[in-house]
Amino acid sequence: MLLVGLTGGIGSGKSEVSRRLAALGAVVVDADKIAREVVEVGTPGLQQVADAFGPDVLAADGSLDRDALAARVFGDEPARQRLNAIVHPLVGARTMELIAAAAAADPQAIVINDVPLLVEGGLADRYEVVIVVAAQPAAQLRRLVEQRGMSQADAQARIDAQAPLEAKLAVADIVISNDGDLAALDAEVKQVWRDLAERAGRTTRP
Repeated sequence: MLLVGLTGGIGSGKSEVSRRLAALGAVVVDADKIAREVVEVGTPGLQQVADAFGPDVLAADGSLDRDALAARVFGDEPARQRLNAIVHPLVGARTMELIAAAAAADPQAIVINDVPLLVEGGLADRYEVVIVVAAQPAAQLRRLVEQRGMSQADAQARIDAQAPLEAKLAVADIVISNDGDLAALDAEVKQVWRDLAERAGRTTRP
């Protein structure tokens, strides 16, 4: 099994890369998706969050009101740490379950851990290969405004809140440049897949 960390700034196109790698045969473990799953209705994680932050962080249907929770922890470092202390261990445990299942199903599996805050969390050493999807800040800003409907100011604030591109590149084993169109991205991802397959001892079609 080859354990790969995939990261990139908001608006870099990391999700596009992740989808393409999955289509080529990778097992994708999505940290954001798992973080949502561990606080779904009926989970111990959701109960722990409600116990820590009160019933106001729950919506009328009993699900997590993410906006209300975000308002509670935004700018409150102790509150953010309390939330992380609940969610991070649950995410870590579920991640390990999925990795173990992938390895059991295929000893030559290529497991892509899609981790947006890999650099910010100091997690690079956990992976045999780190892939960084790199886009210039101007491209990130344009995508956030045009594709996600953010204001310029909100988009810039989201970009500024993450580690700069230089910090991500410093931990990268492989860099996927994504300042161009999707056709260029396709070609680059296919080349990266061939590299990963070789590292994992897999054979790929030419």
